[in-house]
Amino acid sequence: MASKTVYIIDGARTPFLKARNKPGPFSAGDLAVAAGKTLLARQAFAPDELDEVILGCASPSPDEVNVGRVVALRLGCGDKVPGWTVMRNCASGMQALDSAMVNIQAGRANLVLAGGVDALSRAPLLLSDAMVLWLSGFYAARSLGQKAALLTKLKLSYFAPVIAIMKGLTDPYVGLLMGQTAENLAQRFGISRAEMDAFSVRSHQRVVRAQDQGGLEEVVPVYDAEGRLYAQDDGVRRDSSMENLAKLKPFFDRKYGNITPGNSSQITDGAAWLILASEEAVAQHGLTPLGRIVDSEWAGLDPAQMGLGPVHAATPILQRHGLGLNDLDAWEINEAFAAQVLGCIAAWKDAAYCKAQLGLDAPLGALDEDKLNVDGGAIALGHPVGSSGARIVLHLLQVLRRDTLAGSQARRGIAAICIGGGQGGAMLVETV
Repeated sequence: MASKTVYIIDGARTPFLKARNKPGPFSAGDLAVAAGKTLLARQAFAPDELDEVILGCASPSPDEVNVGRVVALRLGCGDKVPGWTVMRNCASGMQALDSAMVNIQAGRANLVLAGGVDALSRAPLLLSDAMVLWLSGFYAARSLGQKAALLTKLKLSYFAPVIAIMKGLTDPYVGLLMGQTAENLAQRFGISRAEMDAFSVRSHQRVVRAQDQGGLEEVVPVYDAEGRLYAQDDGVRRDSSMENLAKLKPFFDRKYGNITPGNSSQITDGAAWLILASEEAVAQHGLTPLGRIVDSEWAGLDPAQMGLGPVHAATPILQRHGLGLNDLDAWEINEAFAAQVLGCIAAWKDAAYCKAQLGLDAPLGALDEDKLNVDGGAIALGHPVGSSGARIVLHLLQVLRRDTLAGSQARRGIAAICIGGGQGGAMLVETV
C-alpha cells in the first residue's frame, strides 16, 4: 500500500532576532503566536479545523513547558485541537514536521500546523549546585543557632550564576561544547580559518542580497508590547568582511582553535511554521500546495563529530531515490558553524570517510555550492535551536518555488541539519 502524499500548503516565520546579552522582547510563545496568526489568517480554513498543532522547542520556559499546547490555545484553535511539543535539539522543528507527516500518512490527521520556536535570549540563569545545597540546608534548619552556623559557611562563590544556555550547548556524554565538536571537524578535514571566515562572509552577503531582492518572503513582521516593529532578521552584518572577521579571537579552543563567534551561528530568537495536509484536506478546503514531503531520514553518529549529521541523514535519502548530490536543484544545510558545513562537503568528497562511515564504494563527490544555502544561512540569520529545522525546509521550498516561477525546472531539494548529541536529520521535498 502506497503511503499517503503529504503536502506543504504554506508557511511563515518571524524575523530571527539576535540575542544581545539580555532577554529579548518576545517569549517563545509570543513568537510562535505572532507567526502563526499571520499564517492562519490567510488560510481557507479556521484554526479550529486543524487536527493538531506540533511545535518543536529545545528550551521552553518554565511557564510554557508544553509550549505547543499553549500556542495552539492562543491561536484560537479551541479546546479540542491537541497541541504538543517535541524536542530533538537543533532539529526540533524538523521533528515536528516529521511527526506531522507520519500522523497524516497513518490517517490520524489530515491538517496539521507544525514548526519550531526558541527564545534563547531568555534562557535562564541558574543557581549553582553548591548554592542549592546550602539553601536546602538553611531551609531545613530548625533553630536560629543552626541557621546562624550555616550563614558562616555561605561563600560568595555560591552566588555565581550558571548560564543555562552554556550547559545546553555542552554535550554531557563527551563533555564538549558544540563549538569544540566543530573544531574536531576542522582538524579532521584540514579546514583553515580563512576558509571558515570566507564561508561566513558569503553567508552574510547572500542574506543581504536576499533581503534587498525580497527573497525572504516567508518572514512576517512582528510588533512588541510597546508597538515597536521588527521587520526583518537583525543579525546580518552588511559590513561583514574577511578583515573584520580576522579580528575575532577563537572562542572554544583559545590556544589552537579557529572557531570564532564570527564563523559560528548566532544565539537567536525566532519561530517558523508550516501547514501540512493530506490529499483529502487539500480537496476539502480547496488548498494550493507549495510542495510535498517526499522522504525523511534520521541518523546517529559520534557526538564528538556531530556536525557531520547532514551527511549521515541525507545520504540514505539520495541512495533510496537514485540521486547524486547535484541531481538536486537546491540544498539547505543549517549553518551551525562554517567548519561544520565545510566538513560535510569535505566528507562527501572523502573516499575513506564514505567507505568507513557510510558504507559506500566511492565518494559522492563535490557538492555544487551554488546550490547550497543560496540566500545565506544561520551564520548570518541566527540559529534559534528549536526553529531552524522548520526554517530550512520552508525556505528550501521558497527557493524551489521561486526558481520554478522564473521558468527553471527546479523542483527537488534536501534540507539537512546537524543535531547536538550526535545525530542528523534530512528531508527531501519537491514543488508541485
